[in-house]
This record gives sequence, C-alpha cells and structure tokens, in this order.
Amino acid sequence: MNLSPSSPRWLYLAIQRRRNRGLNGLYLVVAAFLIVYAILFPGLLSIGGFSKFSQNWFPLALVTMAQALLMLNGGISLAIGPLVSLGAVVAAISMGGPAGAFGGFVAVVVAGLVIGALTGLIVAYMRLPAIIVTLAGSFIITGVALLLLPRPGGYIPDWLSQALAGHQPTAFALLVVILIAWKLFLATPTGIGLYAVGDNPVGAFRSGVPVERIRVVSFAISGLLTALAGLFVAAQTGSGDPVIGTSFTLNSMAGAVLGGVGFLGGKGTMRGAIAGSLLLSVMINVMFFLGFPPVAQYVAQGVIIVGAVAIPVFASRWRKA
Repeated sequence: MNLSPSSPRWLYLAIQRRRNRGLNGLYLVVAAFLIVYAILFPGLLSIGGFSKFSQNWFPLALVTMAQALLMLNGGISLAIGPLVSLGAVVAAISMGGPAGAFGGFVAVVVAGLVIGALTGLIVAYMRLPAIIVTLAGSFIITGVALLLLPRPGGYIPDWLSQALAGHQPTAFALLVVILIAWKLFLATPTGIGLYAVGDNPVGAFRSGVPVERIRVVSFAISGLLTALAGLFVAAQTGSGDPVIGTSFTLNSMAGAVLGGVGFLGGKGTMRGAIAGSLLLSVMINVMFFLGFPPVAQYVAQGVIIVGAVAIPVFASRWRKA
C-alpha cells in the first residue's frame, strides 16, 4: 500500500486525523455519561428502554445534524425550532386527508425542502447573513404553523405512531440509515465541496466549486431533516402542536458545539455532532435521575457547553505557546 506523503491514501488519513482531533475525548465523556445513566436506569439495557431512549434522542439528533450541516457550510439557522413545529403541524393536518399517511409524509418532505431551499436562495444569491434571514424566517414559519393549526390537534395514524415510537428501536435504525446516506453524500462533488465552501468560500469559488448551489443544497437538506424531526415528534405525541419545537433551536446549536462543529465553517464532523447530541440527551436524563431541579439543569448545561467550547481553544493556545 502506497502511504507516501503525496499519495491519496495518506492525504485522506491526514484529513481524517485533523477532523477527528478532539473527538476521542468527546467519545470518552459520552461513554462515561452512558455508564452513569445505565447505572441510574438499568432498564436502558433492555430493548424497550433502549427504544424509548433512542426515540427521545432521535429528533434532537436530526436537528443537530441539520444545524451542523449549515455550520459546516459557514451558516447557522434560528428557524430550526419553528420548522420542527411546522413539520409536526403539516403531518397532523394532512395525514387525515384523502392521501393518508403517505400524502402527509410527502407534504412534510416538500415543506422542509421548499422552505430550506428558499432560505438558501436568499442567503446565497442576495448575500444576506444567514442568522438574519433565518431569524425572520422563524417568525414567518411560526405564524404559518399557528394559522394552519391554532392549537394542538390533528390526526396521526396509530399504526404510524406505533411503528416510529413503539417498543421497537425503529428510531435508532432510521438514524443509522441517515448516517449511511450522509457518508454517501460526502462522496459526491457537492458533499466534497461542502467543507471547502465552509472553510474558504473564495478559494472554493476560484477552484470551480459552485458555492451558491452548495449553500442552497445545504439549506434544503437541513430543512428536510428538520421537518422530518417534526414528523417524528408528531408521531410520538399523536398530534400536531404549532409550538412544540421551540426548544430545538438552541439545543441543536448546543449539540453541534458539543460535537466540535465550529461556527465559522469547515471545522467539525457529522459524527461529532451526533455524539454531541447524544451527550446532551444523556446529560439531561442523568441530571433528571440525580434529582437536579430544572433551574440547576439549565445552569449545568450552560457550564458544560461553555467548557466544551473553551477547553479546545485553550488547548490549541497551549500547544502553540
């Protein structure tokens, strides 16, 4: 095997080492929290317990992936939570129609893709900051969700709720499938260009990378993942709720940051973001079983997130000193 510094294999390994820098520590922390959680809640090791845990984690994992996708591309979204709510609402009001569950699924997919793509078009071609566009979008999406369904309700088929949020680890299986699809996406020119656009958009443009198109695709996929998270939440609760996704915006950022994804683009991995979302989910459960009051849980989450961001920065400065 050719492993000279100029070989593609050597370059691939070097890139992977750079992307994985700091993730081993994250994996150890996640493993430690999982062990503590399993001790506090032995039912986690059963099929039913693991299924319930993965169901609670799955929507957070999806929105963290959606946020990380944009952050890797140098953007960010403040409309994650409202879009989760809209996905739940669209599912709840359309699955009782003549097209049934399949029609409702298609409606959720189309809503996520269209809203994400429109946001990406505005950001990419009008050169407006993503944080401002998505902030405005969050108000618009919330208003649309409330117009479609002013109060919790709608219809989700029982068989769909049982299939997605029953006693089988369906959520975990779906997450594995999505991660495989992500790896396949990274092998495409658009997937390869994603990191280039986030790391150095000017250099990527000069190298022939379609920067605007990649940004639009990133927002569209992010919107799709977020809307599907809303569909899953609707299946969990058995109905739609126009404000159920409120907490997901900040939690998606927290999960991505815990996973080592940088705000400036081009830094981080999706596996790190998934691990960050898992850490956040397990951390919340552990604090609950330890009897932390809600206020203390928020404080602890904030301290841990700040520490997760600060430690790599200080470590990098220490290595350069």
